[in-house]
Amino acid sequence: MINKIWHSISSFFDIDRWQEIWLTITHNRSRSFLTAFGVFWGMFMLVAMVGAGTALETGIMSQIDGFATNSCFIWDSNTSLPYKGFRKGRVWNIVNEDIPVLRNNIPEIQYIAPVLFGGSSSNNVTRSDKVGTYSVKGNYPVYNLIDESKLIYGRHINEIDIAERRKVCEIGERVYEVLFPTKENPVGQKIQVNGIYFQVIGVSQHSSGINLGGDAAETVVLPFTTMQQAFNQGNIVHFLAVTAQPGVKVKVVEEKVKTILKQRHSISPDDPTAVGGMNIEDEFTMFLYLGNGIGLLILVVGLGTLIAGGIGISNIMLVTVRERTKEIGIRRALGATPSNIIGQILSESIVLTLIAGVAGLMLGVGLLNVTSILLSSQDIFFKDPQISFSVAIQSLGVLLVIGTLAGLLPVNRAMNIKAIDAIREE
Repeated sequence: MINKIWHSISSFFDIDRWQEIWLTITHNRSRSFLTAFGVFWGMFMLVAMVGAGTALETGIMSQIDGFATNSCFIWDSNTSLPYKGFRKGRVWNIVNEDIPVLRNNIPEIQYIAPVLFGGSSSNNVTRSDKVGTYSVKGNYPVYNLIDESKLIYGRHINEIDIAERRKVCEIGERVYEVLFPTKENPVGQKIQVNGIYFQVIGVSQHSSGINLGGDAAETVVLPFTTMQQAFNQGNIVHFLAVTAQPGVKVKVVEEKVKTILKQRHSISPDDPTAVGGMNIEDEFTMFLYLGNGIGLLILVVGLGTLIAGGIGISNIMLVTVRERTKEIGIRRALGATPSNIIGQILSESIVLTLIAGVAGLMLGVGLLNVTSILLSSQDIFFKDPQISFSVAIQSLGVLLVIGTLAGLLPVNRAMNIKAIDAIREE
């Protein structure tokens, strides 16, 4: 048994055998090249498409990085149905008093954060001779658990700011760049927002690509309570950000919030437009399904192209076997075992497949690296195209299988050749 294994290993590393394989492949170079090109192109397309799929997935995930995908947003709108003596088209508002009612009556709620908008009138934010037109929002600290932002300087708005209605603000990175062009630490400095002075407590950088109520980089965030008082907003809430408890569908929470708001504000339960909403979980699921669909398409097209290349390899090996009928007959007459003939044909098929496939893999990886470098400095929805090492190894494994299968039909033909008939063939 040990002798057989040693014989197999020795024959595998036999230099003469590999020289013969190479001579066979290069005997008709144009035919071998055109046949191997199918496998080369299939592997190249597979790598390129997998890299593109990865880049698209990375781009999608970067857009929601730091954003709670188990969230929804609720706002008020004009009624579209008459109800309890009220005419349709009635204007109503979500108010502060709705928040504790929703929190206490919907146990499926994880976080709930009211948000207030202050508009962005012309040159509404100033510091000395520096001016800009920016959005103004009023937030609670909990909002940062729903739509995360990272600090460049200072701190976020906290509960003490809310309780004491402090005149402080957190500014976006673009606001900071314009109002503080010397790149100094702005914490403790005063800026004017809509004619009222606020002290800067932090500079934030938005994590996700989702911007509600304006670009976060060009937004000044105030404590919610301060903004209501300073700008005479009363007890109005412009919209609610709500997240669901783990394991709870956001749709369940969204429907319960809408139901309670309709009850509290005498709105018809059948009114489809009075309470608006956006379900982030549904949007995220749609993108997830889209990504899975693209991945499946890439797999089918890539494997189909590789299989087509494998069929080409099989055809070229059939032609090669037909041309070498006399040689195979002489080999068998001289005592070549079936395993020798099978090993020779399969080796030629596998080598031709691997050479073409590895070349396609290398070119595909090189193209992805160049593309990644070119896109690294741009903020687009297509980021870091690449193929993982495990996928590359699996692709080579698929190539081995295809090369082996491509050699089976030629092997079968070679084994059906009778030595005496082959020797007589001219």
